[in-house]
Amino acid sequence: MNKQKIKVFVPILFSLAVIVGMFIGYKLHSNMPTAKSFFGTVATQPQNEILHIIQERYVDSVDNEKITASAIDAILGELDPHSVYIPGKRLNEINEDLDGSFQGIGIEFNIVKDTVHVMHVVEGGPSEKSGLKTGDKILKVDDHHAIGIKDVDEFKKWVKGPKGSSVRIEIMRSENRAQKNIIRDFIPVPSLDAFYMIDQSKGYIKLNRFSNNTYKEFLDALQSLAKKGMKELILDLRDNGGGILEEAIDIIDELVGGDQLIVYTEGQKNSKKEYKAKRKGIFENGKIIVMLNENSASASEVIAGALQDLDRATIIGRRSFGKGLVQEQFSLSDGSALRLTTARYYTPLGRSIQKPYDKGMDAYASEILQRVHSSENIDSNSQTNKKVFTTSKGKKLYGGGGIAPDIYVPLDKILLDTNLNIFYRNNLLSFFAYQYYMMHKNEIKSFGNVESFNARFDMDASTYAALMKESKSNIKLNQDQQYFIQQRFKAMLGRLQWGQAASTFIINAKDPTYLKAIQLLK
Repeated sequence: MNKQKIKVFVPILFSLAVIVGMFIGYKLHSNMPTAKSFFGTVATQPQNEILHIIQERYVDSVDNEKITASAIDAILGELDPHSVYIPGKRLNEINEDLDGSFQGIGIEFNIVKDTVHVMHVVEGGPSEKSGLKTGDKILKVDDHHAIGIKDVDEFKKWVKGPKGSSVRIEIMRSENRAQKNIIRDFIPVPSLDAFYMIDQSKGYIKLNRFSNNTYKEFLDALQSLAKKGMKELILDLRDNGGGILEEAIDIIDELVGGDQLIVYTEGQKNSKKEYKAKRKGIFENGKIIVMLNENSASASEVIAGALQDLDRATIIGRRSFGKGLVQEQFSLSDGSALRLTTARYYTPLGRSIQKPYDKGMDAYASEILQRVHSSENIDSNSQTNKKVFTTSKGKKLYGGGGIAPDIYVPLDKILLDTNLNIFYRNNLLSFFAYQYYMMHKNEIKSFGNVESFNARFDMDASTYAALMKESKSNIKLNQDQQYFIQQRFKAMLGRLQWGQAASTFIINAKDPTYLKAIQLLK
């Protein structure tokens, strides 16, 4: 009987529960705001709504990833020039510069006339171990045909891959085909281009970036030069766009004494953070000259600014870029990332490195070009509206717009010569040097070292005539232009035989800023 009664009352109880629920829902709804969105609920962020409506209702198909990235870029464009969104597919490649290595086979290549040529094989890397050599032509990568390829990024995808994975490469050497099975590995990306003794007391170090390995590379070079008797150092930071701040701080720590302030960062939502010297450096007393130009940025400017403020170094060259904003990277749920500016760099005296960006992104981007073409001299950074700072030795410095050199060396105007563009279009000069090297490899090797090669080798008249013929141009170069091309040609040959350090050595031999630095030390 009890079970029968329950069966009768269950439907009634269920109906009452539904009615009560509807009544409560109605009362709650009557107390809610009346504004509704496309979703039928209270409005979410408008940008999210708009993107959703476009995806659901737009007349044609849309690339969701592309329009999302465009929307994010537009938002960040309202902030500052260095807050950026990094799509997931580009994140690994961008992070490689900071990591100081990537996973691949260890070659440098160039695509010339639809053929992939091996221009350099990393010493000790997977490709060298498998027998690949400079001059090999790559025909296939696994099942991908390389002949006819024009997209460099596509080829990179084929040869890159996780450490320990295998890739099969078909090559042609002379007229012979061969297959190479290569086991991928970590390939270092050096941040140190060159270091050497100029004479018995002067040393030289050039850094091209600040990655996870930069301080170690710098320290090894500094110790090596110190053992050879270095008493004076030329630190070349030209064209170094920066990187990891901590690496730059560790480098400064080797060059200054005591617990001196090196740099500090501060932002509206980030309290002041100071970085000080914390250990005995191995080069705290010798003379230092730092070379800068308009492409020296961020961590490069931190080093130059600290050494200048502390009266530790003489800065020569041209005013640096002026990037004094600190970015913090935030990982996003879809594998992409946001690099957001969270603070500013300040030198020990309190100078802001960042140049103004209140006139818009276009003006900010074109400022360097205008500076170069206006033949700016050092005095242009000491305008009356600049705040003046004074070092302990009485030197007057200026803030807000990069690091101005103590000694200005103008840009060599031949670098702006449009007549020379024909030799760089489609890598003409680079490939011509490569072809010459392949035909004269033994001759170049016979010089023994780059010092002998630089002193004794010159591009002869027949080789120069062949280059001009290859350029298919009727332009007549003057003596300075010819000399510039011949010097770059020699540097390219040196790099093919002895590496990047050789190229740097050859270029420096006639470089005005480098020669001025040596003159100052004398």
